[in-house]
Amino acid sequence: MIPYRPQGVYVPLITPFAADGSVALDAIEVLIHRYADAGVSGIVALGTTGEPAMLTSDERQRVIDVAARVALERHLEFIVGAGTIGTAATIETINAVAMTPGLSAVLVVSPYYVRPSQAGILAHFTAISDQTDVPVIVYNIPARTGRAMTAETLLAVSALPRVVGLKQAVGALDDDTLRVLAEGPSSFAVMSGDDAVILPMVLQGGTGAIAASAHVCTERFVAMVECGLSGKLDDAVAHADALLPVVTAGFAEPNPAVFKGALAAQGLIPSPDVRLPLVNASGDAIDALLAAIDAAG
Repeated sequence: MIPYRPQGVYVPLITPFAADGSVALDAIEVLIHRYADAGVSGIVALGTTGEPAMLTSDERQRVIDVAARVALERHLEFIVGAGTIGTAATIETINAVAMTPGLSAVLVVSPYYVRPSQAGILAHFTAISDQTDVPVIVYNIPARTGRAMTAETLLAVSALPRVVGLKQAVGALDDDTLRVLAEGPSSFAVMSGDDAVILPMVLQGGTGAIAASAHVCTERFVAMVECGLSGKLDDAVAHADALLPVVTAGFAEPNPAVFKGALAAQGLIPSPDVRLPLVNASGDAIDALLAAIDAAG
């Protein structure tokens, strides 16, 4: 049994770009130190928010190298996004990052675009569990993959030896999610991937969140989850109420454009730029997020 069980708030790092379009590695360091100071449990490099599909293989490796080094310095758990369309390619990607210093787990999205059956999805994760030695957090996000993992599939996957957790992002705290929370192994961590329902999921037995919104108001996201886990319900609800407008504003346009715009406006990254086919956030969207951040305190 793998002893690792993720808990708390994890920030799925953006990939900041310099004015010339190159990856701003120094800004990655600044962000990780900031989030460590705010009390996060860990960081995720090359998740969806990090625009990995728009990076070259060399850029992806440099992001991993820098993020791993700083995470190790700050005693943060370090997760790398490693999912691709095909099973063989996913296993190859996982094995390529397996020796990264301080690696805690890989985040593996359910196969996208090809839309496999539930049996195919289970076979995919079974092969990954059989052919890799790295703890795996499954990422179920049907809005991006085109195929939702059912409760039956998720529970079967939760029993695999290498699988330690789930990032569940189905747009709601639905019946399937509640079944997994109720029936999954006690060692299996269920984490929110929908920032608007982090607290309800924690109160139903979730262990925390991998939350893009925690790029901003980080201390308050950490406090919300800590209060939820410790049963301080009034405080947890107050945090959740204050943070909901931040979540809504941050996702008003395709992620991570609005969060990048806010971070650039705060002087934390050198530019608000994303890479095509994403386009930069509108000024109105950035202003709305900055106003929500100010209101949240």
